[in-house]
Amino acid sequence: MKKILLKDSEKARILIRAANWVGDAIMTTPVVRAVRKNYPKARITVLAKPWVIPVYENNPYIDEIMVYDNGGRHKKGMGVLRLSQDIRKAGFDLAILMQNAFEAALLAFLAGIPERAGYNTDARTLLLNRSVPMNPALKKKHLIAYYIGIIEGVGMRPDGMDQDLMISDQDCHFAGQLLHEQGLGHGKPVIGINPGATGGTAKRWFPERYAELCRLLANRYQTKILVFGGPADHDLGEKIAGMAAGSCINIAGRTGLSQAFALIRACDLFVTNDSGLMHAAAALGTRQAALIGSTDPVATAPFSDRSTMVRMPVPCSPCLKKECPVDHKCMDLIGVDRVFQICKSILDNNTSTDSNGETNPV
Repeated sequence: MKKILLKDSEKARILIRAANWVGDAIMTTPVVRAVRKNYPKARITVLAKPWVIPVYENNPYIDEIMVYDNGGRHKKGMGVLRLSQDIRKAGFDLAILMQNAFEAALLAFLAGIPERAGYNTDARTLLLNRSVPMNPALKKKHLIAYYIGIIEGVGMRPDGMDQDLMISDQDCHFAGQLLHEQGLGHGKPVIGINPGATGGTAKRWFPERYAELCRLLANRYQTKILVFGGPADHDLGEKIAGMAAGSCINIAGRTGLSQAFALIRACDLFVTNDSGLMHAAAALGTRQAALIGSTDPVATAPFSDRSTMVRMPVPCSPCLKKECPVDHKCMDLIGVDRVFQICKSILDNNTSTDSNGETNPV
């Protein structure tokens, strides 16, 4: 083990290279907190691409966010050199790389950061002077443990696996105002669904089943269901709202990510595919039913005892593919009635039901 030599002081400057996906970024927050606990006096900066910045912008363990403007100033080619120069000017003493890509190590190397820590994957060993060997056992554990393994591998003390996702007062106000305008709450449960997922359709439950679930929930609880998602999910939300015959309010594409976080925290129940918003709900402690098919039910499960994984094991799952090349059985076998019963159990009894049908208090 090559331990970090940097000593804690007000002059110490630490750069944490963020993961590129919202869910992964949320799962790195225990590392951010641990770095702060190891270096309470240091100035900590997170380097992040624009779309994951809301994950970090209210985090009390971070002093600064540096934007990786990959669509502009830091675009591929000369932009990588400009970014390395920007990093160099900041005078960092230590880089901790949550992202495993070769480019992340190259940037830290070109920026002349004296200590560069990360896993020795993707031919990065020569670029990292605090190279952490990949422990095969971590591949069988949750991704949070995988990220924590980076700092443990260079001698830092971890600080548990709880995730941090903070909501600003402004976003809380936005969420409260939207719910008020839509007539939601007022003694009735606030329910959200997230029918989208980046990276292909393999992770998605079927729109017509989400629509039927919304009709059942809206009828039972005399409310309307919020349909979450980004701009790319707006048409999907409209399709589901149309099939659900007045049972839904489509807000996909109508909120920023931080506003979506605030609305998820306000939900009494969140039904979602494996996605960044699933991990947001887990971090926020929102009760949720997470529909899991093609993805790893261990490594990327929602890390929360208030989350229920709904999964039907099939021989080809987890395949980790973007599109199902066969029959999409992993999702097809998840029936509407089963999900509805789990939702009722969560809302009526303050319990969650795991994938084996057992109930656990939340």
